[in-house]
Amino acid sequence: MTSFLSFAELCKKVECVSSTLEKIDLVADFLVKLDESELSVAPGFIMGTIFSSGSDLVMGVGPSILYEALARACGCSPEQISSMLRATGDPGLVAAGVVQMRKPLGFASFIGGEQLSISEVYQRFLAVAHASGKRSHDTKIKNLQFLFSQASPLEAQYIARLAIEDMRIGVGEGGVRDAISKAFAMSAEDVERAYNLTNDMGLVAVSAKRGTLSNLSVMLNHPIKMMLAQLGEGIPAALQELGTAAMEWKFDGARVQIHKDGQKVRIFSRRLENVTASLPEIVSAVKANIRANSAILDGEAVAIGHDERPMAFQEILKRFRRKYNVEKLAVQIPLRLFLFDLIYLDGKSVIDQPLKDRRALLETIADPSLLAKQVLSNSPKVAEQIYRQALDAGHEGLMLKNPSSVYAPGKRGKNWLKIKPVMETLDLVVIGAKWGEGRRASLLGSYRLGCLEPETGMLLDVGWVATGLTDEVLSDLTEMFKGLIVVEKGMELELKPAVIFEVAYEEIQKSPNYSSGYALRFPRLVAVRDDKSIEEADTIERVIALYKAQRGRNSSA
Repeated sequence: MTSFLSFAELCKKVECVSSTLEKIDLVADFLVKLDESELSVAPGFIMGTIFSSGSDLVMGVGPSILYEALARACGCSPEQISSMLRATGDPGLVAAGVVQMRKPLGFASFIGGEQLSISEVYQRFLAVAHASGKRSHDTKIKNLQFLFSQASPLEAQYIARLAIEDMRIGVGEGGVRDAISKAFAMSAEDVERAYNLTNDMGLVAVSAKRGTLSNLSVMLNHPIKMMLAQLGEGIPAALQELGTAAMEWKFDGARVQIHKDGQKVRIFSRRLENVTASLPEIVSAVKANIRANSAILDGEAVAIGHDERPMAFQEILKRFRRKYNVEKLAVQIPLRLFLFDLIYLDGKSVIDQPLKDRRALLETIADPSLLAKQVLSNSPKVAEQIYRQALDAGHEGLMLKNPSSVYAPGKRGKNWLKIKPVMETLDLVVIGAKWGEGRRASLLGSYRLGCLEPETGMLLDVGWVATGLTDEVLSDLTEMFKGLIVVEKGMELELKPAVIFEVAYEEIQKSPNYSSGYALRFPRLVAVRDDKSIEEADTIERVIALYKAQRGRNSSA
């Protein structure tokens, strides 16, 4: 049984080294020593994710629950915790400091007593995630309180960060993938494919240890990462790249992955969150119109107004967020399903079949009313007509797909190209905010944005956005972010990274004021993309590429 202290010591070492390769070596050396039950948990812990998407479990721990548990466990006041937060800005360091000075409460026994194990910490987190009903708040606090009462300061630091799923050690999916590869002598490509198919890094690690990685495949009721499209450079260039293309509307909706298992239907969002309860009409449509015992379907849910045109994207997201009075909102914001791909059918994965064959299978099991219309052509004129039809109907543009392409989970490439009339935008993570002034004093008025450093998972800031925000939008955003406040320093807040803003801008400039080295000039909010996961945020590499491309355009003008 591996102690949680050894895990905390690993995290401390990893956090203190700057070399990515050294971080990977440290993690690999740790993973190889674990038994299978610990190995199923530790990779997620390292990334700051406790449960895989298919489990439907969420911690549901915000800073307020965390700090209340700390206060109870260690006999300190909320004022002391607030003071330490202002000084450090790090919930983990606060937890370590509070435990260091805690008052003996009779059952605090980490000195000379039994050490916490990785498995015991995980079991407590399970109890937190399973807590429901009127006493859920108290149940969550009691389980965290127990962990903090038993923890050393170093253990408390990483228990706190894990509880709010923000590890800050500079190891993301890519780093854990490479560590598993090194620990068990598997290729990084095979590890990545297995993860994209299962979305469960613990399962991947255990399979790598057993030497059975190649046996992992698509599994019903385990959401897989969705195949993504790349922005095309226009219809002629796209068709020159693809030749004959499968042409579809690019719908102004929200991506859904649907798992049908007999009469049981589960729906996952683009972030691979279970949103089944929020979308009853989609569940009904699948039950009534899909002639297959089991299937995994890929498509788009679109909110259609009384004028038969798509409603605003933010209206769709209201449906995905709603947990109560779903039926009432469904009348106001009705959803229609458009299916365009098939991932799994009656016990077998079909992702390695070409798109044209997957589409043919989809047509055999789905009522035509659910299918996105598709045309096979190599004609720019036909593509232009479909593009204009989509725009006239209020949608985003055109999809051009390679009919011979396999379904590549989690990949963005030239096999799927999107043609849109709008300017380039960036998907950036909200990592901080400031309170407004005057009549907006009770609202969060501006938001600090970060781009992703993919190997480490770190977020590098690229400036603030405060434009494009009405009072109504600010009120909704303030309510959304209240539970994500990590620390408050005067007017400025640090937020748990959980929400993506799609942001337009006039240009990208170099700037020493931000950790990315770049800043957005005149940024404005286009949409709140809480259908996207943090891993889908734009990277520093893309920011740099856009910066270089704009310089090229400017110099040739």
